[in-house]
Amino acid sequence: MSQHPIRTIVIVGGGTAGWMTAAALSKTLGDSIAIRLVESDDIGTVGVGESTIPMIRRFNQALGIDEADFVRATRATYKLGIEFCDWGHEGERYMHGFGRFGQDLGALDFHHYWLRQHHAGKEHDLGRYSINQMAARTNRFMPADPALANSPLGDITHAYHVDAGLYARYLRTYAEARGVRRTEGKVVDTVLRTADGHVDAVRLQHGELLHGDLFIDCSGFRALLIGAAMGSGWEDWRHWLPCDSAWAVPCASAGEPLPYTRATARPAGWQWRIGLQHRTGNGHVFSSAHMDDDAARTILLANLDGAPLAEPKLLRFGAGRRTAPWQRNVVAIGLSSGFLEPLESTSIHMIQTAIARLLAFFPDRAFAQADSDEYNRQSAFESERIRDFLILHYHATRRTGTAFWDHCRTMALPDSLQARLELWRSRGRIVREGGELFSEVGWLQVLVGQGIAASGYHALADVPGEQQVANHLAGVAAVMRKCVDVMPAHGAYINHLLRSNNRESHATASQ
Repeated sequence: MSQHPIRTIVIVGGGTAGWMTAAALSKTLGDSIAIRLVESDDIGTVGVGESTIPMIRRFNQALGIDEADFVRATRATYKLGIEFCDWGHEGERYMHGFGRFGQDLGALDFHHYWLRQHHAGKEHDLGRYSINQMAARTNRFMPADPALANSPLGDITHAYHVDAGLYARYLRTYAEARGVRRTEGKVVDTVLRTADGHVDAVRLQHGELLHGDLFIDCSGFRALLIGAAMGSGWEDWRHWLPCDSAWAVPCASAGEPLPYTRATARPAGWQWRIGLQHRTGNGHVFSSAHMDDDAARTILLANLDGAPLAEPKLLRFGAGRRTAPWQRNVVAIGLSSGFLEPLESTSIHMIQTAIARLLAFFPDRAFAQADSDEYNRQSAFESERIRDFLILHYHATRRTGTAFWDHCRTMALPDSLQARLELWRSRGRIVREGGELFSEVGWLQVLVGQGIAASGYHALADVPGEQQVANHLAGVAAVMRKCVDVMPAHGAYINHLLRSNNRESHATASQ
């Protein structure tokens, strides 16, 4: 057993990062460690993390959260992927769908046989081999059916669009029910121990000192502990990811919610569209070096599906990461640890993985350096691989005529991304290293969708006969179409889920 167990944890900052952390720690640690979260109602949160990726389901399941209850409480809709409009060239669109692609034939990944047919001029639509893409195109949804393990209906992979504020509120209720103590107040100072430079306490505006053994910095871009107190450095990636601003605004819903996020390229950035049950979330991410605030705001408001429900909110940020998100007895989670723009909806996921790493290397009060070093190494690996995937979207463009896209198309790339592109261009190879987030099929869809051509394909893809490969691909596409035909409409599925949940709630209350 540990001779110096952690007894008190102080989480500085609420929002999605703070309350996800509080919920996970309270579930895992029970009442063995006192957890206190301090936040101020006067300090707003960024509040645009409304789109998630499938791993959020693991987080909710680990907490024991019922999906129907979650969907109702957060006004969520389902998400099968992201549609990218005008990225490769204006007028083009493609989908990055979650989940599997096709069905492998022999020893190779499915896409090599598709590439063989594509090079022969016989295949062009990659998306017809993805159950997620095919369902999204027709606005249909159902969760994977475990009883259909040998069918594409057993492969459906989904995430959610959520109201981030409602999700944080939901997790706050969850955490407080498990003993987390919330304190209202602003942190104005950090008290360090003279002996080792660890944080001893944080001081609130009204003078109270909050002492702790482990401090978790969820203070957002302010980085009150990891930056101001610990002095952890910042690695700036804006030369690769130049967007540094965003206007965000909700608008009235227009028709049925789509089961995917839409990202549309604009002259100096891109615009998101995220449909919830009660409204649509919108934002225009742009480079302030290439477009002024007023022009960016005008573009956003001119491209809404419905009437705006609030005044647009301007956000400032910079892409990059902390060189050491775990320093002494402080761990940064969320925006305080780094920021990669919301293009592939990774912000909430990176909160989730940071929490998982913290639990994997959970310290005692000795705070072994080896633990924090490995935590920081894994954090860097994750951030760099996600960074490369985001850079690909900007670099792989044929858009011309604007300074922003000309810069992105011609900029020098990180060596890690350049090597990956060379493997793809030579023989269509995609290598996934270690536990990096985006799978081979994620890279495949962006590479093909934005027109990065592979000059060839795996040599072993020529082993089966041409007719065998053609029949295999045709059979997979036919099965996909049949499966999608039996799926309900996205909105109808949500309505059924909510009605069923309400009936169960009423029945439980009457017992």
